[in-house]
Amino acid sequence: MGAQGLFRELLDLSLDIHYLVLIRFVAYILQRNLVIAARVVSFIALTRANMDKNLEQQLQKLREQIGSKAAHQQQHAAMLLAVEETIKEQSADADPGSYFAALLTLLEQQAGTAGSQSVASAVIYLLSVILPHVSQSVLRAKFTTMMAVLSQSLDLGSAEAALLRSVISCLETVLLAQDASSWRQPIAQGTFRSLLQLSTDSKPKIRKRAQEAVSSLLCKPPPPTAIHPAAATVSRFVLDILSNAKVDSQAALHTLQLVKQTEMSWPADALGEMCAALIQLSRLNTPFLGILSFQAMETVFSNAGMVLDGEQFRDLLIEIVDLKPKVSDTQSSEAWLNIIQKGYTAYASVDSEACFQSLPDLIELVLPDIEMGKPSTREAATRCIWALIRECIPDSLLESEGVDRVAKVLSSGLSYRYRESWALVFLLLAAMFQRLGAAAHPRMDGIAMEVANMRAEPDFQFKDEADAVLGAALRAVGPQVFLQILPLNVDNGQQPGRAWLLPLMRSHIRNAPLLYFVNEMLPLADNLADRAKHFTEQGREIEAKVFGALSQQVWALLGGFCNVPPDVPEALTSRFVERLMQELRESTEIRVTICSALQTLLTATHTLSQGLNGGPLEPQQAQMAERHLALLAPDFLALLFNVFAEAPGAGRGYLMDTITAFLAVVDASEVSTTFVKVCAMLDQALQAHRPPPAAELTERYLAAHPPPAAYTMADLTIAMAPRLDAEGARMLMRVAILLARQAEDPALQKKGYKALARLATQPEDSPARRVVADAMTTQLIPMLVESAEVVAPGSRRERLALIATLARGLADNQLHFIPAVISEAIVATKDANERARAVAFDALLVMGRRMDQGGVVNMGAVGDDATAGSEQQASMEEFFKIIAAGLAAQTPHMISATVAALSRALFEFHEQLDVSFIVELMTTVLMFVVHNNREIAKASLGFVKVIAVVLPKDVLLPHLAEIVQSILKWSHEYKNQMRLKCRHILDRLGRRLGLDAVASVTPEEHMKLITNMRKSQQRSQRAKEGASAATATLEKRSIEGSQTKSVAAAAANPGKKTFGSVYEDIIYGSESELDDSDNNTAASAKKGKKTKKANHKVASKDTTASSLSSGAWIKEDVEGPLDFLDRAAFTHFSTTDPETAKSRRPHTMPKTRNGKLVFEEEEPSAKPVVKNAENAEVGAMDEAGEDYYLQSLTSKDGFYRTANQKIKFHKRKAGDNDDDMDIASDDNNVRVEIASPQKRGKSNSGTPYGREFRSKKAQGDVKRGKVEPYAYIPLNPKTMKGAISVKGGSKRDKRVRKVKS
Repeated sequence: MGAQGLFRELLDLSLDIHYLVLIRFVAYILQRNLVIAARVVSFIALTRANMDKNLEQQLQKLREQIGSKAAHQQQHAAMLLAVEETIKEQSADADPGSYFAALLTLLEQQAGTAGSQSVASAVIYLLSVILPHVSQSVLRAKFTTMMAVLSQSLDLGSAEAALLRSVISCLETVLLAQDASSWRQPIAQGTFRSLLQLSTDSKPKIRKRAQEAVSSLLCKPPPPTAIHPAAATVSRFVLDILSNAKVDSQAALHTLQLVKQTEMSWPADALGEMCAALIQLSRLNTPFLGILSFQAMETVFSNAGMVLDGEQFRDLLIEIVDLKPKVSDTQSSEAWLNIIQKGYTAYASVDSEACFQSLPDLIELVLPDIEMGKPSTREAATRCIWALIRECIPDSLLESEGVDRVAKVLSSGLSYRYRESWALVFLLLAAMFQRLGAAAHPRMDGIAMEVANMRAEPDFQFKDEADAVLGAALRAVGPQVFLQILPLNVDNGQQPGRAWLLPLMRSHIRNAPLLYFVNEMLPLADNLADRAKHFTEQGREIEAKVFGALSQQVWALLGGFCNVPPDVPEALTSRFVERLMQELRESTEIRVTICSALQTLLTATHTLSQGLNGGPLEPQQAQMAERHLALLAPDFLALLFNVFAEAPGAGRGYLMDTITAFLAVVDASEVSTTFVKVCAMLDQALQAHRPPPAAELTERYLAAHPPPAAYTMADLTIAMAPRLDAEGARMLMRVAILLARQAEDPALQKKGYKALARLATQPEDSPARRVVADAMTTQLIPMLVESAEVVAPGSRRERLALIATLARGLADNQLHFIPAVISEAIVATKDANERARAVAFDALLVMGRRMDQGGVVNMGAVGDDATAGSEQQASMEEFFKIIAAGLAAQTPHMISATVAALSRALFEFHEQLDVSFIVELMTTVLMFVVHNNREIAKASLGFVKVIAVVLPKDVLLPHLAEIVQSILKWSHEYKNQMRLKCRHILDRLGRRLGLDAVASVTPEEHMKLITNMRKSQQRSQRAKEGASAATATLEKRSIEGSQTKSVAAAAANPGKKTFGSVYEDIIYGSESELDDSDNNTAASAKKGKKTKKANHKVASKDTTASSLSSGAWIKEDVEGPLDFLDRAAFTHFSTTDPETAKSRRPHTMPKTRNGKLVFEEEEPSAKPVVKNAENAEVGAMDEAGEDYYLQSLTSKDGFYRTANQKIKFHKRKAGDNDDDMDIASDDNNVRVEIASPQKRGKSNSGTPYGREFRSKKAQGDVKRGKVEPYAYIPLNPKTMKGAISVKGGSKRDKRVRKVKS
């Protein structure tokens, strides 16, 4: 397309674009860059199409309101239909321009007509919908006409609120389309002033809509101006109203809302007056005006740095600092803190040195808010100080006296008065260390020492926060200076030990000199190891373990020192390298640590040498370090190969990772030489190899024994694959093909496929990839086809991964490989291994994408049964036909796997298929839904799920009856959740097509299911509405606490789940939702109770925190009384009662040496003898203090009297194991009768057995302090006489068997 054609197409779009875009477009054409110009035209056309689509959706909603009960909605719909009928009669295009012309003409005709307000309201509403889609050039041309017509509707005295909102929307759209010259016209300025008047209207909806329109206009100035032409008008309007705030405070409030909402650049001459007016308002005694003035100042400061100079900024900030509200005024304090944060951050960009001079006094002023404020105020103060530290300390003044003053102010936060805010103070200290870096020494040394002393206290509550401060200090000053400030003292018994610093240092050391570890830390580790050995020789095992663990923790620091050290050539001397090799060879305890450190060193150095990521080292330094590591790599690899061969098979993955890291930096020639040696050793190992028995392949055996040598050598060859040259790649391919044919040894076969996949996944320009491409037709494809019958289950995943990799790069003459192996991928979709199933689905998708790219499939090369020379064009439909061939299989397993493969492929590629082909495929699979085999039917239901989601509605509706009737066959089948799957499909169809459509094709005998689904949906909707209302209430109440906010966030997303893929969500992840749909109401009620309980706990906690001054406790050590002169004395203060905390600890029962529990039986106290049942009841009531008569009526163990004065217990529910008993009662005694099929046995006991084991408070039957009753009623030998029945059906026989067991 030429330049003239592009211009013509641009004009045909009839869409006005930004003139800067048009300038770039012309520049592209002048530069003859017609490709980019064509893309610009396509983008504009696409934008126009999307815009028209959105407009059509809005108009369709309006058309559907013709039957609405609201009169104004009916009028809007009727007016739209009338306009569309007029456009149709005139044979005009139904585009936004036609709608706009018709509506504007109609509005002009109705102007001045009596009783036309309702018609004008409908027309203006439709205009507010149409105008955003009309060309900006048209809006500019009709600007005067539009203003003249719309101004007649701005009668604030008589106009309705709905009409005014529509007029405001129209004015906003029209004014947004105007250029800078149009804004200078009086009509534009007058219209904008009308919007300003409406922004302070007394009606809230009108005022809100006008403020939104004004804010939108001011934030989008017409180019090329940076400040809107109406900004001066807004400034005068705002200043006039704010100056009369004492007279009309309501208008001032509305104006402040407008200023707060508008984020624009204010004029320089008005900004000072604006800030002065806002400051004056904040000094008034009106609370709402003060809060809104602070919030408005926060918005004004967002762009003040581009307008004010340094001196103006300083004077303004001084006045704002003087306005600091009381800490008890939460809203004002938070607004003031936000102003300070934004103001001084902007001031630092104007004059950094002057801003820094006022920083210490400002932090000293704000810091008490962290102590005395409410939780939200504390957080705001912390954010403010954190931003000041980060932004207002210039790099040139990091070592100045002002930094010392800031550090001194922050150190005051470690005093006892800030004890409840230590977590926030520690956050600020960490930020200070991070900002100062190396300059933190020595000015922050005292703070680090004090935090460490607090952290060392055993009962200190903020250990994690203190660790963060110390970690920041370690990163800032480095380990050498850090250990000078806080020595470990692990080998000095006279000083307090700080061994707890070792785990902390491990995770925070980086970019530190490795030579310091060699000279200082390594001798320390050796000294600790020697002391552990000495204690072992003396038989002091505990001390030996302690010092041995300390030695290993010192060695663990090596990983941090290897994280981008600046002195690799100097530190990795021959002596240190020999020591590392010795430890790798002999010490299994620290072998993992050394390997991890070497991996970190190699990976970071290699990455920085390539210049991939910016880091502390220059690329030249990293390259020098990498060359030094490459010289050491051969010796390390030789050692690691030997260690890898001798290590147990279950835990040597870290060794392989270390070998791979060394192979990335070693010279390529060295890799080739080593590879030849390893291949020779593999050949020798294969000659003597015999498949190990199954017992030697278990994890327990491999955890203590190395695997066979053949396995080890195969793993090493695979590790060297990325660095091989062409000759080495050919050798590895021959070895891998040989291993893949090892049908008798699945482990070797798996490694062979893994090696081939490693070669095939190398970069395109690598020698290995070219070798794979050359061997595709002659070696790889024939081998994969021929070996399909001898694939072990354990190697199926690697084989499928290889197939997917090869299918991705097939040439046009190699597409016969897909139908040859696709059946294997289909069957693997039903594999028991989850990862194998995932790889199988990925392989299917890869094959489908390759078939969609086109080519020729030579079906004659697929198998012996195919006709020679038959060819098919590769396409997506042909791919589905190849898969569908599996539907003719003889086994249900293959048929179900084919249906599953079709489901996954259809979900992925339904947009590339023709609708008629999808309908034909759907009809075919629906026949399998009614299959009698459950496996086939289950897979077919999954296919129906997919089509219910992905197919368009117009395709589903004609076949809805066939779909519903086929799946309803399994609506009463409970096995394999078939009934639930059917209901879920019907639910999906009902959501997409409507339950009425589903009900119309449902047979009469299944209509109850549709009714139940409708009720479930209604209950679910009501539950969601209730949850939303509860969440809104919770968020409203949780404004003062971060913990309550987290509760609200949890309530806002109940039961949120994530799925690996959308397909799995459709097929597997939705039954549980339906399964719980009937219980939504109960679950919501239970959740509401839990939420209410959580809110009560949080409120109680906040109340306690706010009243900490009511009491405190001192925790004394066992050594003696607390020394109040000690600096760390405040760490022994607690705001909670220690005794109460102890009482809440779980009770632990005493145990014997072999772990059995010991129960101490309390001796019963002497009690009066109860002679009859009446006195027994009275005595029991006196002892327990309860009404046993009430228990007899309500308890599960209750009883009732029969006509002959016998007592019978209430009937138990199914599952209760208590034996049936009758208790006969008379005036003098109580006796127990055990139920028997022949006669009742009786006992002469005076009290009922088991009464002492009854619970007095719960429904259980065990009383605290008593031995657990294993049987309530002792067996009476007299009642147990007689022969036991053979069937064992009597209750007595069951009891006998239970006792004997």
